[in-house]
Amino acid sequence: MDLDQRAPEAGAWYEGISRYQWVVLVIASLGWVFDVFEGQIFVASMNEAMPELIPPSASDASIPYYTNLTFAAFLLGGALGGVVFGRLSDRYGRVRVLVWTILMYSMATCLSAFSASWWQMAAFRFLVALGTGGEWAVATALVAEVFPRRARAWSLSIFHASSVLGSWMAAAAGVLLVANPDLGWRWGFVIGAAPALLVLWVRLSLKEPERGPSADPSKPRGSGALGRLFRGPLLRRTLVGVGLATVGLATFWGTHVYGKDRLRGMVEARALAELPEGADDSERADLLASLARPLKHWEMAGMFLVTTGGGIGLVCFGPMADRFGRRGAFLAFHLGGLVAALLLFQVISGVTPVLLFLPVFGFLTLGMHAGYAVYFPELFPTEVRGTGAGFCFNFGRFLAAPILFLSGWLQGPGGRSMRLEDSASLLALLMLVGVALLPFAPETRGQELPG
Repeated sequence: MDLDQRAPEAGAWYEGISRYQWVVLVIASLGWVFDVFEGQIFVASMNEAMPELIPPSASDASIPYYTNLTFAAFLLGGALGGVVFGRLSDRYGRVRVLVWTILMYSMATCLSAFSASWWQMAAFRFLVALGTGGEWAVATALVAEVFPRRARAWSLSIFHASSVLGSWMAAAAGVLLVANPDLGWRWGFVIGAAPALLVLWVRLSLKEPERGPSADPSKPRGSGALGRLFRGPLLRRTLVGVGLATVGLATFWGTHVYGKDRLRGMVEARALAELPEGADDSERADLLASLARPLKHWEMAGMFLVTTGGGIGLVCFGPMADRFGRRGAFLAFHLGGLVAALLLFQVISGVTPVLLFLPVFGFLTLGMHAGYAVYFPELFPTEVRGTGAGFCFNFGRFLAAPILFLSGWLQGPGGRSMRLEDSASLLALLMLVGVALLPFAPETRGQELPG
């Protein structure tokens, strides 16, 4: 019997949900929590790691350039991982491939601790992203196929919102490990091996979903061919999905992650303002060096606030999508995210005002990402669902990577030496591209998953 037929349509979304369905949501969410931790631990440690890893001949002004190259390597790895592992999950099953992805990102994150140069860090981040990109594609397809239609938006929003825990863990690692002079940034990557233990629970607890790729023996295994995504009615759905993901990922890495740095910059400015008039560059550098640990704590506080607001936004996307439709929810977050970014980076100033606004900024710039977990599985039939959802989300990473090269060039000495605030604001304008895509996006509210 189909899972939609077992659960009543009336009542709260969680009524009639079985224990096993909750287990699936918890395990998929934990995989995503650790997935995000593996990505965000670099964000939490990049200001300490990259000065050590750039070439000896490079100046400090080139650090943003090498940082953005490393971000770009991560995005490219995620693009490839989502496509490869999404297709493998359509061929070999969701559960088996979920195990492969968790093992890959756990081991590669641990190996990142042994980086001796920026290109080694970039290479390891590429391998991490192969696993994290694949995990998202497999887990979203798994949750979408296990939960009934009326609970799909809520369950997938909760799944995606669990990413907040991963970001909190990365922020905690930043305070307890990265900022600790007796430990340092490398230990944050070492603990990235811990999620490998999750695979034991996955293997013992999960089974292939009834609506998964193995449910219909008449459909050949491995039928999740990329070519199907670019034929017939699936072509428009694929292009819309890729476009939305590109906007979200480019603005995440080019705008959202710098919310914490805006707060740190305000704290630095307040400290420097206390120096006597006429203080030279060496005095300013000495003061900031003496404040390195408290500045790191402020930076991680900013990361915590942005992430907390973002988590609330992720949870809210589901009910908003049920109330106003998928397109309506995307519209609200794209327009709201643009306004919030311009306010934070161009208008609001001072430690306290920035501190208070960061949760709002996080809510509006991150909330749309839950829509990728809700919407993309609804666009594709069962035999290409993992392939389609993974391709949309992760090929968006591939297209977002050149935008981060641009961001690094804009901020670097070889480009325009643009302020971080101006670069983040410029990339936030991409939200308007997301708005322009919405008239072409099929509305899927209240519909069954395509068979």
